[in-house]
Amino acid sequence: MTFATMLAMGGCAVEGGNAPKPLHIDNALTAEEKAEGKFTPEVMWKMSRIGAQTLSPDGSQLIYTVTQYNLAENRGVTFLWLRDMATGAERALTDNTSTNTAPQWLDNQTIAFMSNRSGAMQVWAMGVDGTGLTQVTDIEGGIEGFGIAGDHAFYTQRVKVAPLKGSDKYADMDKSKVRVYDDLMVRHWDYWDDGTYLHVFAAEYANGKIVNGKDIIGADKAYDAPLAPYFDTAEIRLSPDGSLLAYTCKPLTGVDYALSTDSDIFLYDFATETTRNLSKEAAATGVDKFVGYDKYPVFSPNGKKIAFRSQRRPGNEADQQRLWVYDLETNECTYITRGQDYCVTEVAWDGNDAMYFILPWRGTHQVAHIDLAGNMKHITKGNYDFNSFTFAAGKIVANMNTISKAVELYDVNIETGEFTQLTDVNREIYDNIKFGEVQERWITTTDGKKMLTWVILPPNFDPNKKYPTLLYCQGGPQSTVSQFWSYRWNFQLMAAEGYVVVAPNRRGCPSFGQEWTDQISGDYSGQNIKDYLAAIDEVSKEPWVDVDHRGCVGASYGGYSTYYLAGVHENRFKAFIAHCGIFNFESMYGHTEELFFVTNDYGGAYWETDNATAMRSYANSPHKKVANWNAPIMIITGEKDYRIPYSQSLEAFTAARVQGLDARLVSFENEAHQVFQPQNSVVWNREFFDWLNTYLK
Repeated sequence: MTFATMLAMGGCAVEGGNAPKPLHIDNALTAEEKAEGKFTPEVMWKMSRIGAQTLSPDGSQLIYTVTQYNLAENRGVTFLWLRDMATGAERALTDNTSTNTAPQWLDNQTIAFMSNRSGAMQVWAMGVDGTGLTQVTDIEGGIEGFGIAGDHAFYTQRVKVAPLKGSDKYADMDKSKVRVYDDLMVRHWDYWDDGTYLHVFAAEYANGKIVNGKDIIGADKAYDAPLAPYFDTAEIRLSPDGSLLAYTCKPLTGVDYALSTDSDIFLYDFATETTRNLSKEAAATGVDKFVGYDKYPVFSPNGKKIAFRSQRRPGNEADQQRLWVYDLETNECTYITRGQDYCVTEVAWDGNDAMYFILPWRGTHQVAHIDLAGNMKHITKGNYDFNSFTFAAGKIVANMNTISKAVELYDVNIETGEFTQLTDVNREIYDNIKFGEVQERWITTTDGKKMLTWVILPPNFDPNKKYPTLLYCQGGPQSTVSQFWSYRWNFQLMAAEGYVVVAPNRRGCPSFGQEWTDQISGDYSGQNIKDYLAAIDEVSKEPWVDVDHRGCVGASYGGYSTYYLAGVHENRFKAFIAHCGIFNFESMYGHTEELFFVTNDYGGAYWETDNATAMRSYANSPHKKVANWNAPIMIITGEKDYRIPYSQSLEAFTAARVQGLDARLVSFENEAHQVFQPQNSVVWNREFFDWLNTYLK
């Protein structure tokens, strides 16, 4: 039975008043698409996308979310699905009349979830048999996250704190469109600071309702909890009995906020209505300073311990993610991964004395296990990305993908590490569409180290032919070129268009030790650029690489890399594409928002003339190499991008055109640092391949 058929049969057993307009979904491949067998942007947007997953407390049932899109309507909807772990039977719990997310088990037969079926997002509950639908919250304006345990709950909601708008300050000027700031940060990621902040509300859960919410951040506090700009509800956790609430907050404002990553773990006690700062209490004992990111608290099953991730340096968002455990009975804080050179993400307790977690490892992400003495073992191995998992009753169900396959859910054997595929939401795609081979290569760099590089070949690859070849430059800069599946920069889309893709894990990419990650900071124009060139030069020795038709593409830091390589490539590349890249270091420092990032990675501000690291960075800004540009370049930006503001792209486009180079500017007025809207994504890909096909074929 196909996923589409199951969806049609599943349906939702209940209806909500004032539900959003139903979304028509018909994502079956056409006869022409099946016959051609080519992966295209239009086919990609027919794919179903698995999101959150959670096992029932007894491990017998699995709830997961699936999002589907209608390209013509330019929108999507998210469904809840139920799977019986014993029989494999699946059915949809919700239909296409509303978006339903963030499922949580209340007991083995009842779930709570967020839904916009009544308009704004609220919490609803229902039996997994489709009966007993009730609205759990009725909060004006809706909520953005929630949790329930015992007789307590929390939810997150935006609170007006500061009068930053002219209409806020001057009641008689209600039509004014002005903002007034006395300090940083005036904007963040894709929004201007309007004086509202996301706060955590502690509440009672009684008679199936969440009531009596109390703002525990403080109505006058200009802090976000969870942290901006991602507002991840996983940064907030209730203890199993519901008596305690742990959350992440960064209690800084203004310049201090912009320059530091110093967030803390806070603990709220429902009985006493008091809050403790566990990070500062632990720091006072001398075990660590806890001045970087402290995030993602997770209670042990007995509620007596809290595991959390902590970074050492207060300005380096790519510092090692260390695992700590705070004992609430003894007030001792223990560094579990002391002496280890790996990061810990996605933690779940295995009893009260050990944990499972996701381990970034040599260009992949694996499920691993660690006890409180720090003894770690790999559970899974291989060229896969396990992104998240749910653990209950001795079972793990993990969300996994590869470069050649989008996310599906897998049952992981915790003893052997073997895994069995549970879902198959895109079977029709894989049965009819051809994908290219992915090769793992370890390339020797100019300083004698080994660098993992993925090489993706076109479908139906013929080694006797020559293929245009793309060097892919990763963003971050501290992010891994892993076995990721992307709906924005998709290697298989590039391969399907007839390109060989070379994707190196150059210096700065995590999962190869902290020294490899750290090396890039203060050295943007140095070793990692040599790493890029080593990768493309080595793969270009293959007879099937058309060395006369090579291109260079990348976004964010990858966009910077593209700009810089355009000035130093020595005629290797015939065309470039830079998306939201850094072009001018000096103006970037003044235009961006999270100043800790540029301060750490450039080495300082541009006026610090006695700072050798900073001065070397600014001296090697891409705009100072622009006179060497000699190949066509397409520049893409989002007008709501405030991380690497669109002005960087405008500067680069101006420089290219004034010098007489073929250049194109593609500017998305309703996108930020990435392109998310379905039709915008298709246009992005059409422009992307039109440019490459014009100059490389």
